[in-house]
Amino acid sequence: MKSTSEELSTLLSSATLVFVGTVVGVVARLGERIILGRALATDVYGDVTIALAIVSIGSTLAGLGLTQGVPRYMSRFDDPGDVRGVVVTGFVVALSGATVVAALLWLNLGWLASALFETPGAMVFLLPFILTIPFQVGMKISIGGIRGLENTLYKTLVGDLFFPFGRIALLGLLLWAGYGVAAAGYAYLIAASTSFVLALWLLNRLFTLVGQFQTRTREMVAFSVPLIVAAVLNILLTRTDTVMIGYFDSSFATGLYGYAYPLATGLLLVVASFGFLYLPLASRFDANDRHEELDAVYKITTKWAFVATFPAFLTFVMFPGDILAIFFSDRARPAALAFVVLAGGFFTNAAFGRNRETLSALGQTKVIMVANGFAYVLNVCLNLLLIPLYSYLGAAVASAISYVSLNLVIYLVLRRRFDISPFSHWTRRTFVALPAVLVVPAYLLSQWLTLSYSTLPLVLVGTAIASVAVVAATGCLQPEDEIVITAFEDAVGVELTVLRRILPLPSD
Repeated sequence: MKSTSEELSTLLSSATLVFVGTVVGVVARLGERIILGRALATDVYGDVTIALAIVSIGSTLAGLGLTQGVPRYMSRFDDPGDVRGVVVTGFVVALSGATVVAALLWLNLGWLASALFETPGAMVFLLPFILTIPFQVGMKISIGGIRGLENTLYKTLVGDLFFPFGRIALLGLLLWAGYGVAAAGYAYLIAASTSFVLALWLLNRLFTLVGQFQTRTREMVAFSVPLIVAAVLNILLTRTDTVMIGYFDSSFATGLYGYAYPLATGLLLVVASFGFLYLPLASRFDANDRHEELDAVYKITTKWAFVATFPAFLTFVMFPGDILAIFFSDRARPAALAFVVLAGGFFTNAAFGRNRETLSALGQTKVIMVANGFAYVLNVCLNLLLIPLYSYLGAAVASAISYVSLNLVIYLVLRRRFDISPFSHWTRRTFVALPAVLVVPAYLLSQWLTLSYSTLPLVLVGTAIASVAVVAATGCLQPEDEIVITAFEDAVGVELTVLRRILPLPSD
């Protein structure tokens, strides 16, 4: 059995690769939004944003929670027939659900086009998005199988490189060919179908899918049904505001919100990079009753996720208009305040870490469902109240409040039921020290500096260096942090001797 240090080292090594892949993937997805945002008028871009929200909601609903159920159960079996049965169950159930969801959306295509869209011919450009859903679900289940086998490379290859960059290449080609607003739908459809085939082939390379198997339908569905409700509620939490803006206001307002939203979600990439192997690792801890070690890994990954996310968060909050203009053009500047509000809401995920995966590993899927339900109801109520009054800014406030509330609820459950918390002596000190030391200098800098393509990287790098220096100078380092530095050294192939001298770690 591996020690906690070995498990943490494995997780961090995986997180480094997934982080690189996630960064590339986020850049690709952001590049896709930038291409659309610059190529299309704001109101047309708003309609595309609504279509993407429909695909996201539909594929999440169709997945039936099995994107988490598959890797969780694969990590709990040793017999090849049982492992194969988990994968087969995932494909059969999820793809059946995806077919039903796509069919229902297709049958209601006319109503969707008239109720939510302003672009002429919305039925035509929406159809490829709907057809994307089964392929996207199949790809996610395949990646779930790869995740269950704890292969980081293949997940990064398909999910973070091939799928998003394939969409970008197709999007550019189709826009050049004159497909206009329909280009996004066709790009998604072609990229999703080819990515599904690639992911399935890679999964079969890791583990032969042909052979005897024992299906696990009852236990996987029992585990995953609360997760699908939770997952749908979670995706609705992040996407309902987009649809409701389109319903209560206009495609133009939806487009402004669409400028702020994808940039704000970039703050999730560091936390997400720890998530690929976190669930199967946490599940093993739970299966072996190693809850104290799970708590220790949860704490240190949360601390470093916060440290790694803080520079981008601080830059977003201090230079919101400049950030939006750099990525989308000056017409996105009116969304600056909404961008700040959304960034604050998403940043709470870094402060609370992989809390939902921790609960999932502990088998508390019903708790996740209830917590997400609470947050979603709160979000809808706030949207109903705030969007008619404040348009997309009201939606941003509703989302931020809902995210903070969701994280607080899950934190309280973990703390009271399992005595597991993301907060240690070192994490609390880190959470206080970084803003206390860096907010004022960053504000003063924002008063005379206008960010550009050339100065943005300098500000981000400078803030990152300052953040690490503050962590070292204020006593936020702990003995286990040596594992973090070692994992980074292994990833880049360079021994950070100077860094170790500058940042001496505590000896006990």
